[in-house]
Amino acid sequence: MVRQCYKGTIGMSYFHHCAQTDVGKVRKINEDSMVSVPELGAFLVADGMGGHSGGDFASQTLVARINQIDRNLPSSEVMKAMRAAILEAHYAILEEADRRGSGAIGTTAVGLVLAEPHFVCLWVGDSRLYHCRNGKMVQLSRDHSLVNDLLESGQITEAEVENHPHGNVITRAVGVGETLEIDKLRGTYEPGDRFLLCSDGLSGFVTDEVIGQFMATAPMDTICGELINLALEGGGRDNITAIVIEIPDHF
Repeated sequence: MVRQCYKGTIGMSYFHHCAQTDVGKVRKINEDSMVSVPELGAFLVADGMGGHSGGDFASQTLVARINQIDRNLPSSEVMKAMRAAILEAHYAILEEADRRGSGAIGTTAVGLVLAEPHFVCLWVGDSRLYHCRNGKMVQLSRDHSLVNDLLESGQITEAEVENHPHGNVITRAVGVGETLEIDKLRGTYEPGDRFLLCSDGLSGFVTDEVIGQFMATAPMDTICGELINLALEGGGRDNITAIVIEIPDHF
């Protein structure tokens, strides 16, 4: 289990964040990776796919590219740098998969960039970004997954999503396919807001309602651990990663 806690600044704004990852109860290798670059207001969670030495290579490659972003970049350039890092990782993973010749390897990616008072989310796959304001949490990212496509097209119902036989099939991944499409969403944040970036090891084993309750009430020094424990109690059949960022009541 890996934990991080930090209090820092984005420009003139103070914020808090915590980050934690856990291998879970079943997997032997943690294919999730995470990175926080608080001085740039940049955060990312990656969930690898491709088995031992495949999925972990993919997610770690992506995180390494994010870590290489110039710490002196102006806030207006960080989103472009994160997008470029995701694309660089995509081609590096493709090359490694071709070299190995053992099938596709890849990783999801959900990244958040804060630049007072704006945020940008970039994502590929089904790792998620949630936003909590005034005790109400909403999912900002849209899952790139087969079941979500079926749900949005009306071919299955919400009740059928949880136990669908293809529930683990994603439709986009960094390192899979020649062309990578990265979705983007912009918005603004306010004092008191919280953001959660997580892999599906959390969102797949804990309901949004329960996650929202903890996002609204749990203290920052324990929230990541509490969310991880909820996923473990829910079965813990996957790697679990969570990053929570809080904007204090006064910038």
